[in-house]
Amino acid sequence: MSSSNDQVFIPMSQRNTNGLSGMPSNDLKSFTKGVVLSFHNVCYRVKVKSGFLLARKTTEKEILMNVNGIMRPGLNAILGPTGGGKSSLLDVLAARKDPQGLSGDVLINGAPQPANFKCTSGYVVQVGTQFTRGVSGGERKRTSIGMELITDPSILFLDEPTTGLDSSTANAVLLLLKRMSKQGRTIIFSIHQPRYSIFKLFDSLTLLASGRVMFHGPAQEALGYFASAGHHCESYNNPADFFLDVINGDSSAVISNREDEGGEAKETEEPSKREKPLIEKLAEFYVNSAFFRDTKAELDQFSGVQKKKSVVFKELTYATSFCHQLKWIAKRSFKNLLGNPQASIAEIIVTIFLGLIIGAIFYDLKHDPTGIQNRAGVLFFLTTNQCFSSISAVELFVVEKKLFTHEYISGYYRVSSYFFGKLLSDLLPMRMLPSIIFTCITYFLLGLKPVVESFFIMMFTLMMVAFTASSMALAIAAGQSVVSVATLLMTITFVFMMIFSGLLVNLTTIVPWLSWLQYFSIPRYGYTALRHNEFLGQNFCPGLNVTANNTCSFAICTGEEYLIIQGIDLSPWGLWKNHVALACMIVIFLTIAYLKLLFLKKFS
Repeated sequence: MSSSNDQVFIPMSQRNTNGLSGMPSNDLKSFTKGVVLSFHNVCYRVKVKSGFLLARKTTEKEILMNVNGIMRPGLNAILGPTGGGKSSLLDVLAARKDPQGLSGDVLINGAPQPANFKCTSGYVVQVGTQFTRGVSGGERKRTSIGMELITDPSILFLDEPTTGLDSSTANAVLLLLKRMSKQGRTIIFSIHQPRYSIFKLFDSLTLLASGRVMFHGPAQEALGYFASAGHHCESYNNPADFFLDVINGDSSAVISNREDEGGEAKETEEPSKREKPLIEKLAEFYVNSAFFRDTKAELDQFSGVQKKKSVVFKELTYATSFCHQLKWIAKRSFKNLLGNPQASIAEIIVTIFLGLIIGAIFYDLKHDPTGIQNRAGVLFFLTTNQCFSSISAVELFVVEKKLFTHEYISGYYRVSSYFFGKLLSDLLPMRMLPSIIFTCITYFLLGLKPVVESFFIMMFTLMMVAFTASSMALAIAAGQSVVSVATLLMTITFVFMMIFSGLLVNLTTIVPWLSWLQYFSIPRYGYTALRHNEFLGQNFCPGLNVTANNTCSFAICTGEEYLIIQGIDLSPWGLWKNHVALACMIVIFLTIAYLKLLFLKKFS
């Protein structure tokens, strides 16, 4: 690389009108049909809370300040130090930032961004999900880029595409992007510290520091621009490293300038004290440069076009139907379930083991007064076990929250397709299968009522309890970012519900102003249905002639007597109304979970 003193500084007014001078003419032809993205006076502020509860203060922090620029077809790099606003600007341009605190305009070919812009553009995030195990970083990155290219977007955004890659793989990824840009795509990406072989691929360079623009223009003219500002790049120094050194105040050129101006005293000055004035100086120099004036003139032309041009994009639509999306989401979720069988297999093994243990403890229940207690105890355990084993459902939406947010705002699928696809492929089998296994093992070991109808009613009841508990878990966990918080809330809720299940306290004895709480208890409905199914028609006093209406004054001799004491209706409706209540709770909880996903904050 030649010395910076040999670099030629070419002002914007003398360059090719398309802003891509220095490129071969055959490359220029491929950009004529591309999309131009322009951004005008973009400012972004966030509210930052500090202090403790009572002394908590809210202050506004400026992330981006009056950022202007034009991104044409080609490789448009956003470079800057950590915390300089690279990713924030990228998210703003990609329409993925929360509009609150955001001002300014982002135009596409002079027209406002359409409602479906996020669906017609691609956005590659810093990758790292459960679907990328077993592949290298380069394969993972190229796969992510390939996924975004499925919809053939004219604009592709990438958040630090070289992060975590070795230099050779990073170079391969950028060469791939370069080839794509020559096909007329506008590729905009943030990047931290590229090597020279990558830097020389850039068509446009935007330098940001503390949310302000230090430079915006053709990448190959940046060295000349900084030389005109008094910062000369040393021979064989990487331009990208040089720019960051200048911005951070660590460049030898900057230090030597300080020595010339004020001696060695300024060299020893703390970076925190000298950084801000230097950044302001560079920002002011850019505002007064020919680059900024020409960019501003072009932006004014785009603003004029905006007033005349109507939005030509269609309304937000999906390329595939609901059923098509549902099928593939369910298929992917089911493959992930099979590909990571540890959790599902472990749950089945625990279910079998627990069923055998319960069967051994309560083996062959007797038809005597002890049989009443043992039946009531084991049915209570079965109900509560279904509730607590369903707590694992909280992970269903929490673990994939970032993936869902990215894919949804990219237009991959509807919220409804994702919601029902996850229910069909994960929730239903993982709650239904353990209930079937548990019933088949325990029912015959316990020696419960030898009636086929009663067997299937018990299985159906345990399924309903598991579905209801899982639905409540989804309603609590949907939109959450931390699994532990949702798990804690679920545990506390189920412990409270156990009190009103009907075993620990007779529900008929609860004071009226508290008795209404029993109607919110999931275990109560399941426990009541199981007792109705098992005790009705049973005789627990050997030798007592039930048909002769004989009664026992010192003990409960029939299942009907036990159910009446517990306040349970003996009619068929006394059984099925519990399942109706559980079904209503399932609908309510799933509706809450769906609405929370639908209105989930989907901005970065």
